[in-house]
Amino acid sequence: MKEHHAAVGYLPEERPSFIKLLLYAIQQVIVMFPATVTVALVTGFQVSTTIFASGLATLCFILITGRKIPLYYGSSFAYLTAIASMCAAEGFEKVDGILPTEAIQYAQFGIIFSGLISIAAGLLVRFFGKKAVETILPASITGPVAMIIGLTLAGNALSDAIPNVTAVSSESIVWTVVALVTLLSTILYAKYLKGVLGQLPLLLGVLTGCAVAGIAYAAGWGNLFRSVPAAALDASIWRLGDGSIFAVPAFSLPKVSWSAVAAIMPIAIATIPESTAHMYQLDIYVNDVARKKGKKMKYSLIDMLDRNLIGDGICDMISGFVGGPAGTNYGENISTMAITKVFSVPVLVVAAVIAMLISFFTPLIQVIYGIPLAVIGGLEIYLFGAIAAQGVAIMIEKKVDMFSSKNIAVIASIMIIGLGGNYAFGGNIPLFGIQVPCIAGAAIFGILLNLLLSIGEKKAAKQAAEAEGDIGAENEAESEEPQA
Repeated sequence: MKEHHAAVGYLPEERPSFIKLLLYAIQQVIVMFPATVTVALVTGFQVSTTIFASGLATLCFILITGRKIPLYYGSSFAYLTAIASMCAAEGFEKVDGILPTEAIQYAQFGIIFSGLISIAAGLLVRFFGKKAVETILPASITGPVAMIIGLTLAGNALSDAIPNVTAVSSESIVWTVVALVTLLSTILYAKYLKGVLGQLPLLLGVLTGCAVAGIAYAAGWGNLFRSVPAAALDASIWRLGDGSIFAVPAFSLPKVSWSAVAAIMPIAIATIPESTAHMYQLDIYVNDVARKKGKKMKYSLIDMLDRNLIGDGICDMISGFVGGPAGTNYGENISTMAITKVFSVPVLVVAAVIAMLISFFTPLIQVIYGIPLAVIGGLEIYLFGAIAAQGVAIMIEKKVDMFSSKNIAVIASIMIIGLGGNYAFGGNIPLFGIQVPCIAGAAIFGILLNLLLSIGEKKAAKQAAEAEGDIGAENEAESEEPQA
């Protein structure tokens, strides 16, 4: 009997059944939540507003791209230092971990202008072709940039997974055990579960980690679950009663601040290679699923790079207008889709709607915010590592010549500047008195170095081709000579 192996997975235009759709969407929300909320907590932006902005921007992105690109828009870590430096320069300080509304409004103005950078890049692709960006951002740049995006987040993952304490306690032990259980269970689910359950390893990993944390709490070994800070509800523009059930996110309108534009706008340069790398990743994995399903994609995702970049820029403006941080499409969600083989656009639409609903209902925020940091840390180890691994996949897929002295120089520079800036200087490289974000600095240096080393390449290639043609002609002439 001939065995038939059904390929499991969904292409962008395919829609799972309702239950599956809901479960996949919840998984995408859980995956985007740690990074998006972390950005809000670190910068001092409102968590509920940030979640709402990510959902709204995702819906807009899907519409802008014609419902063809399955990407989730979330808050970007690249802007953390820019916002912090802007607030420090203006004398703003956090109150209960949240910035004053005026500080957020100034930052919003800078975030809106940052969207112009991505839009300009998208228009460059549209009018001059994909080659224009590929010349500036080849796989030898986008691959290493994707790698350092994942690797520079390694510290965040471990600091969430392992408590920084000197004295061992039952709670610190439970914390580490929960993180390990989450990590290992997620890996095992991804490898061994089949069918529908095999497509939900991240959600099941979170539930497993929370179950272990719940058992530890019931046994009196420590409480790892968290609660929503009271200050988060105080800034809501309207609440039902005390806000324990329903509270509208703290929306705010931007205020003019050119110093915020100067601090925040240039950081968008860092998200362009990141977003471009994500498109290459997506193209690779979606085509792989299509091949295994015996189907042919009706369109090429990488050919929609212009829409992706324009969509990113417009989404920055949308997020900034309502009071959310700047962002980009999420590597974490791409990792989830790569692991589960679910690239369905309808899944991301539902995920965006769920995120927006969560931002209004306090109990739902409490449930998600209550996920132990240890669980999130265990999940981050897997996800951030997957982002870095996908950078390697880009270079393999695009057949980057690793024996080329130019490619080695570009890749080496990007990796060391990006990682060195993160671990030596905490994310910002002090260059001539200017604090340069390590990812942005690495990307820009890699771009400039690649362009510098490319000078004369076309001429040399042409001369080599001509020389090869001459040799071929001579050989052909010799072969046609009559033998004596």
